[in-house]
Amino acid sequence: MINELTPTTNGWETYKKLIHMAQPYWQTFLLGVFGTLLASAADGYLMWMIKPMIDHGFVGRSKTFLFWLPIILIVGFIIRGATLFMSNYYIAKVGRSVVKDFREKIFAHLMRLPAGFYDKESSGQLLSLVLYNTDQIASGTIEGILTIMQEGFLLIALVTVMFVVSWKLTILLMLITPVMAVIIRYTNTRLRMLNTRVQKTVGNIAHIAEEGILGYKVIRIFGGEHYETEKFNKMARFNRNSEMKVVVTNSIGTSIIQVLATVPIATIIYMLNMPFFQITVGEFGAIFGCMARLLTPIKRLTKINTDIQRGIAAAASIFNVLEHPPENDTGTLTLDRTVGKIEYNNVQFKYPNSHKNVLRNLSFMVEPGKTVAIVGRSGGGKSTLVSLLPRFYDVVHGEILLDGININEYKLKDLRRQFALVSQSVILFNDTIAKNVAYGRFDDVSKEEIIKALDAAYLTEFVNQLPDGLETMIGENGLLLSGGQRQRLAIARAILKNAPILILDEATSALVTESEHYIQAALDNLMKERTTLVIAHRLSTIEKADKIIVI
Repeated sequence: MINELTPTTNGWETYKKLIHMAQPYWQTFLLGVFGTLLASAADGYLMWMIKPMIDHGFVGRSKTFLFWLPIILIVGFIIRGATLFMSNYYIAKVGRSVVKDFREKIFAHLMRLPAGFYDKESSGQLLSLVLYNTDQIASGTIEGILTIMQEGFLLIALVTVMFVVSWKLTILLMLITPVMAVIIRYTNTRLRMLNTRVQKTVGNIAHIAEEGILGYKVIRIFGGEHYETEKFNKMARFNRNSEMKVVVTNSIGTSIIQVLATVPIATIIYMLNMPFFQITVGEFGAIFGCMARLLTPIKRLTKINTDIQRGIAAAASIFNVLEHPPENDTGTLTLDRTVGKIEYNNVQFKYPNSHKNVLRNLSFMVEPGKTVAIVGRSGGGKSTLVSLLPRFYDVVHGEILLDGININEYKLKDLRRQFALVSQSVILFNDTIAKNVAYGRFDDVSKEEIIKALDAAYLTEFVNQLPDGLETMIGENGLLLSGGQRQRLAIARAILKNAPILILDEATSALVTESEHYIQAALDNLMKERTTLVIAHRLSTIEKADKIIVI
C-alpha cells in the first residue's frame, strides 16, 4: 500500500530526499537561516543585558546607563522582530514551494502509472496522498526545520551567554543532555511508526466517504445506510485511537524531557551558597533568566518532534509512489495514422498477483475497416481483451500486431492516438460541453467541428436549448446530464477525435430504445472505413458485425 514504509526506508534516507527536493530554493533558505541567526543573536543579547541592567542600573544606579537602557531595549526588540519575520517568511516560502513541487510531481507521475497500479490503490488513498500527505510535509518537516533552527540557534545563544557569565553553572546543564538524546531517539522511532498508521487511516476514511457520497442512490435503495455509517464510524474510531497513541507518546516524552531540564536549575539554586559559586546579583539574574528561557525552546523542540515524524512518514509514502515504475514505454516507432489491421497471436494474459489466466491462447484477425463483435458472459475477459490493444496492460505471452508490427514497438502516445473509446462507464469532466467534446484536442478544433460532432451524436437540439449552449458546465462527471445525454456526449467526443480504430464497450447499454436507434445510426456512419471492436449484449448492436467472437 502507498502509506507503508518499505523495510529499507528510514527517517534519514527520507530526509535526504526531502533536502534534494528543496535544493532549488537554497538561496531563499539561506535568507531564512540568516534571519534566524540574527533573531537568535538579538535574543541572546537581550538576555545578556539582564546582567548590566541589574548590576549597573538597579544596583549601581548609573544615570548614564539608565538613560541609554530604554533605547537599547527598543532597538534590540525592533531588530529581533524584523529578523524573526525574515526567518519565518523565507523558511515558510521554501516549505510551501516544496509542497507545490510535490503535488505537481505526484499528479504528473499518477498520469504515467500503469493501470495495474490503480487496480490496487483506492482513489481515497490517492487523494489523501495528494492533499493530506503533501501538506504534512510542510507542517511537519519544513516548518519543523524552521522551529529547530529558531529554537536551536536560540538555545546556542542562551548557552553561550551562560558560559560567558559563569561556565561552572553552565556545565551542570550539559550533564543531562545524553539522557535527553536517548529519550528523543526512542520517541522518534515510535512516532514515525504511529504517524504512518494515522496517514493510512486518513486515506481509508477518504475512500469510505467517497464511496458513500458517489454511491448514495445504491446505498439508499438497498438500505445500506446503517452499514456504511458503521463502516465509516469504525474507521473514524480507529483513526482517533491512532492519533491518541501519537499524543500519549509525545506527551510522555515531552514531560520527561521537561522534568529533566528543571534538574540543573534546582541544583544551581541549591549550590549558590557554596563558596566557589561567588557571583553577582546581575550574573545570577542573567543565568537564571537564560535557564528559565531555555525551557521554552526545549519544550518546542521536543513537541516539534511529533510533527517532524509525521512529515517524514508522509514523505516516505509519497516517495514510495514516485518510485513506482511508470508505464513501459520503450517503443521507438512513430505512427501517424494506422491502416487498422489488428492481429492477436496466441495471446495469454493474467492480472498481477493472480494465478488465473483471464485469456488463454487467443488468436484472431480484424481486417482494416471491418467490425468485430465480442460477446460472452460477464467476467469472461471481453473488456480485458480490448484493454490490451492500447496497452493499458501488457500481454503475458503471445503478441498483438497493428499493421503487422508488434504494438510494443510503437511509442505509447502514437499508439493510443489511433483509438477512440466509448464505454458503458462514461467519464466526463467538470467543464463545459465544448471542452468535453474536444477533450484531447482542446484549442486544436473549431466550434463548427464541435457542433458537427454533437449533431452526429443527436445532441445539437438539447445543447441549443441550454442558456449557455456549448459553454454550459456539466458538473462532476456530467452530473447535470441524463444517462443517455452523458453517453451521447462521450460518443460525440469519439466522433470528433476521428481515430482510425473505434472501441465500443457496451456503448449503447444505458440508452432507451428510441435514443439507441438514433445513436446506432450515428455509430454506423462513424464505423464506416474504420476498424471497430464492439463489446455488446444487445443483438441490435452486433447484428451488422463482419465477425463475431465468443469469449
